[in-house]
Amino acid sequence: MTARVPLTLALPKGRLLEPSLALLWKIGAAGSEPSGTRKLLVPSSDGTLSLLFVKPADVPVYVESGAADVGIAGTDVLRETEADVLEPLALGFGRCRMVVASPAEVLYPTLSGGVTPRVATKYPRLTRSFFAETGLGVQVISVSGSVEVAPLLGLSHWIVDLVDTGRTLRDNGLVERATILDVGAVLVVNRASQKLRLEEHQQLLDRLQVAVQSPLTPGHRPGVSRP
Repeated sequence: MTARVPLTLALPKGRLLEPSLALLWKIGAAGSEPSGTRKLLVPSSDGTLSLLFVKPADVPVYVESGAADVGIAGTDVLRETEADVLEPLALGFGRCRMVVASPAEVLYPTLSGGVTPRVATKYPRLTRSFFAETGLGVQVISVSGSVEVAPLLGLSHWIVDLVDTGRTLRDNGLVERATILDVGAVLVVNRASQKLRLEEHQQLLDRLQVAVQSPLTPGHRPGVSRP
């Protein structure tokens, strides 16, 4: 009898990794990010999953293409990329907001003198869409990190970025102006894989649903290695 190949689960490095690993620990499929090695795939503790650790923006790419069967991704990345994947389950962590922010002294929603606002962001598609819907003409500047400093250095007038408590904004003298999107972590599934391996996908989904609905909130648990 041929051994069953585990489902490949793409996990996002960064802020969603620890709660993702904690959720896997809750369903008995613990794992940890490999360190000091070039190994890309690591087996879960129960052998049902192969864990693939990638950049957050790459999770929908791997899942949509079929290189990974399932993944965990933030809805910010999914809406930005417009990935064609299934989203069967909200996972209950990674909640934050995508907002427009600016220095308190900078006017919003228009600048004086008819100046076209420059907006720095890691989410150019969503930013253009939001301002198009509001009827505001802006120049979108794509950056890969340190978005909060863009107005301080004169790169932009406003920014679009993720906010949780708002502390980072306040530390950089910024205030929220508008909310674009509520964000959270979700399970994403490749459409073809879901059809071909329906039983395995359903088993994983059932286990995750129980874990998400349990009283314990995903967070650091014994046996889960911090990255």
